[in-house]
Amino acid sequence: MHPHLVPEELHIASLVVHTTPRRMATVAAAIAALPEALIHASSANGKLVVTLEACTAETMSALVTGIQRVDGVLSAALVYQCADSLEAMNEEVSDA
Repeated sequence: MHPHLVPEELHIASLVVHTTPRRMATVAAAIAALPEALIHASSANGKLVVTLEACTAETMSALVTGIQRVDGVLSAALVYQCADSLEAMNEEVSDA
């Protein structure tokens, strides 16, 4: 398939990122600085719930790897991932 014929995609993933409580603020700041990332929750024991959006699988993989390499991250576990064309993501679904 020609590159200009490839449909635009949207990749969405959620992660649980674990750090030590002492380093959580620094890790959270590094993740929050990523324009593709949102932190939805945190716990006193050093866990963060993060969602990511990307336009390609390669970009998503790079984002997850980048978070795993943030100084202070003990683990970043992928919980959910969805990928589809933008056309399909924007399709209206009837309630019927």
